[in-house]
Amino acid sequence: MKTIGIFPASGGLGTSTYTHLLTLVPNTNVILISRNPDKIPKNYTQASVRTREASYETSPTDLEKVFAGIDVLFLISYPSHVKDYRIKVQLPAIDAARRAGVKHIFYSSLAFAGERDSTRSVAEVMQAHLITEGYLRHLAETVPGFTYTVIREGIYSESTPIYTSFFDARFPDASVGNTREILIPHDGKGKGVAWVKRDELGEASARLIAQYVSVPEGFKYVNEVVLLTGNKEWSLKDTVEVLGEVAGRELKIREISVDEWVQLPQVKGYFSNEEDARTWTTAWEAIRQGATATVTGDLEDILERRPEEFDVTLRTGIHATTEQ
Repeated sequence: MKTIGIFPASGGLGTSTYTHLLTLVPNTNVILISRNPDKIPKNYTQASVRTREASYETSPTDLEKVFAGIDVLFLISYPSHVKDYRIKVQLPAIDAARRAGVKHIFYSSLAFAGERDSTRSVAEVMQAHLITEGYLRHLAETVPGFTYTVIREGIYSESTPIYTSFFDARFPDASVGNTREILIPHDGKGKGVAWVKRDELGEASARLIAQYVSVPEGFKYVNEVVLLTGNKEWSLKDTVEVLGEVAGRELKIREISVDEWVQLPQVKGYFSNEEDARTWTTAWEAIRQGATATVTGDLEDILERRPEEFDVTLRTGIHATTEQ
């Protein structure tokens, strides 16, 4: 069986993916690459899972050594919405993997561009993904024997805080104080988001990888895009209403300008600078345009069950402001 690498094997999606993957393939065929491999649970390393140390900041030459012996790589995107830095580290990592002999890359993209064949989005958070997808297509067309699969991971149900001015249903008073308003540069109406549970994205990603390594010649997503979404689209207005129900208070959206939003205390506390905060606001314009509203059956087909409903995840899960 082919050797599988996961890089970086950290964070919510990476951890979920390898946790599910190790129930589907032999442990000896998996290499987990992490900035801090000592943080990978001992029950895996003691059960013959191999680990290697590296991060996106590792030099391309050293990454090539780290990727040596890996046939299939799950490349998880760098955790930032800023295009330029993502491109700066992701494309050299792909080149290092190719030079090391990796034959197939699964890339964790994002469902922020509408239909699966779309190559455009106004969202800053999607720009590096689109460029990376394009680079993988170019390599598949020009490098003999190299193939890829783009997994456009749906918008995490657990990531609602970053779209609702960091409202956390677990701690409503800490999020918005005594007010009942969510202040964002969007009125909450119109096109929405097909929210999806992060662990189900990890499980689906693991299943796709396992399917490929089992029968690569029959894998349907070679040089293709898989679009994993929730079961239905939720407007931001409906999203906030469900958050209010979970928090035990009635909430509503009040639209404010981008200039007002970037000055909110919680926004200043989250972003390192105002420019990053402003580029993030392009996400709401993309939502208006329907970039996150597409619903497909890909996730249900891969999981072989209906994905968990968004409101169920909110009521039973734990929120985390997770960058995609």
